Amino acid sequence: MKSRISREEALALLQKYNKEAFHIQHGLTVEGTMRWYAKESGYGEEEDYWGIVGLLHDIDFELYPEEHCIKAPELLREAGVGEDMIYSICSHGYGICCDLEPKHEMEKILFAADELTGLICAAALMRPSKSVMDMEVSSVKKKFKDKRFAAGCSRDVIRQGAERLGWDLNELFEKTIFAMRSCESQIRDEMEKMGL
Repeated sequence: MKSRISREEALALLQKYNKEAFHIQHGLTVEGTMRWYAKESGYGEEEDYWGIVGLLHDIDFELYPEEHCIKAPELLREAGVGEDMIYSICSHGYGICCDLEPKHEMEKILFAADELTGLICAAALMRPSKSVMDMEVSSVKKKFKDKRFAAGCSRDVIRQGAERLGWDLNELFEKTIFAMRSCESQIRDEMEKMGL
């Protein structure tokens, strides 16, 4: 898997279609999470590909929420993104807003971790530290069970994602917390540089 777009070009593309700090931060969080998973899963040589897919996965969501994963291919093709990467990006919407099934392990991880990073970020904001550095699996489990908490984060998608990977929820929660810890300070610095 090779990316035909550099990280700098991918970030500029994300910012072209996303102005809200929340969406940019989510893209950076999923990027960092995917980079950690690439190394952890034995795909270190594909870290850039995994990261850029994570960074661009919601490229169309802010401007075209009703056409999420439908509008994305057009925006990505215009920027010279390859068809393999477009498939990977759009497959995270499988069964929700598109019919591209996650096949590669990376696509399955993106499907599972995308919604979960949102839930964990929301849970971190409730903590005195406002950080994932002291987040525990038990805290995530508690928030996961409370359907009213971060109601926009689909528990069904998170469950399906874990099943696709052959993991139980605890394993998915633990790994995703570690992944998010690995990039938290870098994301904070990058958001500050952007003035967000």
